[in-house]
Amino acid sequence: MRAALVQLNVTDDPAANLAVTVAYVRQAAAAGAGFILTPELTNGLSSSRAYQRSVFRFEEEDPTLAALRAEAKAAGVWLLIGSLGVLTHDADGRFANRSFLIGPDGGVVARYDKIHMFDVNVSATEVYRESEGYRPGTRAVLAETPFAKVGMTVCYDVRFASLYRRLAQAGADIITVPAAFNHITGAAHWEVLLRARAIETGCFILAPAQTGFHAEAHGKGRHTHGHALAVAPWGEVLADAGSEPGITLVDLDLARVTEARHRVPALTHDRGFDGP
Repeated sequence: MRAALVQLNVTDDPAANLAVTVAYVRQAAAAGAGFILTPELTNGLSSSRAYQRSVFRFEEEDPTLAALRAEAKAAGVWLLIGSLGVLTHDADGRFANRSFLIGPDGGVVARYDKIHMFDVNVSATEVYRESEGYRPGTRAVLAETPFAKVGMTVCYDVRFASLYRRLAQAGADIITVPAAFNHITGAAHWEVLLRARAIETGCFILAPAQTGFHAEAHGKGRHTHGHALAVAPWGEVLADAGSEPGITLVDLDLARVTEARHRVPALTHDRGFDGP
């Protein structure tokens, strides 16, 4: 199975971002990838909630989703749209940060709404309150495909190991971690977290990423870490996209999942305990 990690440097303009994403998806398909993955918020990053409200759409009306579904069908590939910011009908008006798995027929096979919100104080000048604009999901998602069972997560979820263990114990072979990881926390924690999740679960971890400085016409912009990674079930990094936008190809041997779990069957060794 050949996978392709798409690394993007999106702006706050969904139409411009879509043109770039489509070009990379076509390039990846031409290179033989059967599973193509884009990062978190493929349709755009913005620090302005008002602007997001003006450009985000409900799922059924979203032009990025429609176009990428058409691309998956045209190429006959599996496509993970890492996530899109979409409108919801929630009473408080918050958006969903929603990941989509698209089949080779262009159909939506699975949806996952990011559960854990990035509400952090990275530094005195970088404070994030994702939950002010996005409402958290409530359901873990494991998708069945002909090539693997795919667990779906997004970005900040990677710090919550229990979600990954649940997915692995439910049968996941691959867990996806599309991200727009902050450049400060990314430099310190990105690789080690992804490798830990792979080792703990015996899964392949596929993490397409946003990278660089994201210019905004309606906001201050932000920096993301890049370094889209593919990690094997034994924990070694198979591919690192570095800091530039583009595609990174990686060939996956799913037999390595069984091998890793046979060598260290930790997923079957849970024990109850008391305290604290």
